[in-house]
Amino acid sequence: MKILVVDDDKDIVELLSIYIKNEGYEVEKAYNGKEALTKINTNPDIALMILDIMMPQVDGIEVIKEIRKDSQLPVLMLSAKTSDMDKIQGLIQGADDYVTKPFNPLEVMARVKSLLRRAQHDVKNDVPDILEIGPLIIKKDSHEVETVDGKSIQLTALEFGIVYLLASHPNRVFSADDIFERVWQQESVVSAKTVMVHVSHLRDKIEEATDGEKVIQTVWGVGYKVESH
Repeated sequence: MKILVVDDDKDIVELLSIYIKNEGYEVEKAYNGKEALTKINTNPDIALMILDIMMPQVDGIEVIKEIRKDSQLPVLMLSAKTSDMDKIQGLIQGADDYVTKPFNPLEVMARVKSLLRRAQHDVKNDVPDILEIGPLIIKKDSHEVETVDGKSIQLTALEFGIVYLLASHPNRVFSADDIFERVWQQESVVSAKTVMVHVSHLRDKIEEATDGEKVIQTVWGVGYKVESH
């Protein structure tokens, strides 16, 4: 799982990066609002952004306004401003939480984890019980997968978890770490090979049932996705 840290103070970025990595997350870094927007647009696997308000070129409020046009990415705002109006302004524009400087990095990480848990809970609740993606019909409650012409595909619990995760977010690329953490529900340690093996078995079963149709796509160097049609 990847977290974007945005602040024009490089010492703050480095400090937070250490704590984020110690919790097992990946880090992306940006030092102004313009760079932050570029990172968001080019890294679809960013799960949360820690964003400073006062920055050159494009400030944090403008970044929030821009990404809220088409994204519900969780955002934790940082600022040296302490007035209630500054806090309210950030939240009105779409921030999910707010921490003032100077801050305790442990408090920041506690808030990060809380926002990530909330985001994952919201995603789970928004997914319909039955998904149709390409040639597949995926049934959430019964953990059944079948083709549109009625062939049943027998999957293990982990294989079902992978295909359901990908189908729930068509066109989104999930890294092996993301898949491992969400499906296995454990922090990723050395997960890439484990996920690769399960994806390979899953593909074989799907392709056998669909006359070779390739539902799960590999995005080399990034992860896996399914495409909506």
